[in-house]
Amino acid sequence: MATPGPASEGWLGGQILIAMPSMEDPRFARSVICLCAHSPEGAMGIVLNRAIENLTFDDLLKQLDVTPIPPQRRIRLHAGGPVEGGRGFVLHTQDWSSEGSLAIEGGFALTASVDILKAIAGGEGPRQGLLALGYAGWGPGQLESEIAGNAWLSVSPDEAILFAEEDQDAKWRRALAKLKVDPLLLVGTAGRA
Repeated sequence: MATPGPASEGWLGGQILIAMPSMEDPRFARSVICLCAHSPEGAMGIVLNRAIENLTFDDLLKQLDVTPIPPQRRIRLHAGGPVEGGRGFVLHTQDWSSEGSLAIEGGFALTASVDILKAIAGGEGPRQGLLALGYAGWGPGQLESEIAGNAWLSVSPDEAILFAEEDQDAKWRRALAKLKVDPLLLVGTAGRA
């Protein structure tokens, strides 16, 4: 059976990336990322386990002049990655969408318009979601190279990994547990058989 590779467009789209314990880049150490898009041109994802503590949903609505304040519903804010940290993205269940929503494999979507914030503040919008400021991005072949270098594992998504309120380490361990992997038994080097 052939393994999907870089030429296989979108083969990781919708998957969850889990940083290996050996990940040295502090921006991604113990991170869990929903890979929203993947193609030969590169990849884009949202970090799921880096909550923003110094900004609330209410504060953000005030900055964007979105009403009502206080909102009827709230969602959590996350640092979605090191690229374009001032840009917001809502990763959410696919039961709500707008013209600019990007469908993601597995029944999820990504929306970057203020319409979704208005819907959530008004008590509507998607059943589950999180607001990410910034995103993680990879150039052509970069993610595939990192995976070959044993930097990432991947697993199919579920709502608990995507949306459960957990601290960074708990979500990372939950994602590894889905693969039935004990992080203490992982090694940082790739082998060849």
